[in-house]
Amino acid sequence: MTNLADVPSGLGARVLVVDDELHVRLPLARSLALQGYHADNAASGSQALEMLRCTHYDVLVLDIRMPGMDGVEVMRHARQVCPDLLVVILTGHATLESAITAVKCGAVDYLLKPASVHDLAAAVAGALHQRAGKVRGTETPLPSSPTPDSKHLLHVGPVTLDLERHTVAVARAGASDEDSVRLTASETALLLHLMQHPDVVFPCRELARAALGYGVSEQEARAIVCPHISRLRKKVESDPAHPCLIRTMPGNGYLFAP
Repeated sequence: MTNLADVPSGLGARVLVVDDELHVRLPLARSLALQGYHADNAASGSQALEMLRCTHYDVLVLDIRMPGMDGVEVMRHARQVCPDLLVVILTGHATLESAITAVKCGAVDYLLKPASVHDLAAAVAGALHQRAGKVRGTETPLPSSPTPDSKHLLHVGPVTLDLERHTVAVARAGASDEDSVRLTASETALLLHLMQHPDVVFPCRELARAALGYGVSEQEARAIVCPHISRLRKKVESDPAHPCLIRTMPGNGYLFAP
């Protein structure tokens, strides 16, 4: 994945890693603990729900395919126990159906196994940043961006992407100020790749490989990329239902049209 900010946000937050594979969940939980989070782990969905009932967690890192209670069912029950819980999906079986379901259940990010420790830490930090920036369900404007000559900024058309702060701002006609909104690490990487190649159509498979580092089939790539594009549009488009910046080219992929 594209190298982004390395310093996690929300240190001290509680994170629960849920995966039926011991060799997956333990290293991830330990790495998050080393990053400064309070990280626990659970081997099943039922164990995770029991832990959620006893302890407040900020982020749930959840394998979507597990024996017994799968990740989708866990998410639905977890929402009843902790309505403000942030969920990061972790899966080795990316399908379009599972990705759409995860987004509908409110997952904030979607990582394909084997996800690196850096990718997971960035996803957790991004999720916490997003929640910190929300007031009554809307993104709070962030402070003004650094100077235009900053090497961390990318300007293409009306869009300004801040790679250091993981934010994006879009200049609107008739608006005097640009409000920045927070992006996840995956959203930042995808938007960066699209903005670096304006008016170029990228299949999902190419976006997954070049921006996110996943070597998967086109079908698997759609399951990974489409939810991120959907969330990106809600942050950069005036009308996400009729996007004009991140366009879908039917049967071909996506392009950034500044």
